[in-house]
Amino acid sequence: MSGPAGIRHVVEVSDSSLQHCFAPVIRPDTRLLLLGSLPGAVSLAQSRYYAHPRNQFWRLLEAVIERPLTPLAYEARLVTLLDSGVGLWDTVAAATRRGSLDADIRLHTASDLVALDKTLPHLRAIGFNGGTSARIGRAQLGETSGLDLIDLPSSSPAYTLPFERKLERWMGLRPYLRQ
Repeated sequence: MSGPAGIRHVVEVSDSSLQHCFAPVIRPDTRLLLLGSLPGAVSLAQSRYYAHPRNQFWRLLEAVIERPLTPLAYEARLVTLLDSGVGLWDTVAAATRRGSLDADIRLHTASDLVALDKTLPHLRAIGFNGGTSARIGRAQLGETSGLDLIDLPSSSPAYTLPFERKLERWMGLRPYLRQ
């Protein structure tokens, strides 16, 4: 496009689009809330948390809650998590991003974690699934929330720590599930 005096203006077109997180999966008796950053492209396309087949989230949680998840249909997985005292949500309410990597999240709006916490009288701990989730979530909650805030290695296939090493850290969530 040309402007005054023949000066050429370049209009940058971005293929990043505004992406939104899903609604929280919670019940009033939720004791442990697991927070990702923002669902990836596969999850957004399927409207399901952790839908990418290589994401290790469901395998990790299956070990933590000691109940099968991976063979279940998605809705049954969510019910099983809720019955185990586990809720899901994301620290990013909306953002622009190309692809699925957290490093590509731009112009984000944080989810209102403080307001959600007030609706969960039995909440004991929040687990952050990955560094981006922890950075954004901790900035909101601070250390004065009265909750245990737990940084977890990302379940994403992009985070190449071996499954067994991730599982060691995720198993630290188990005490929060006891009534």
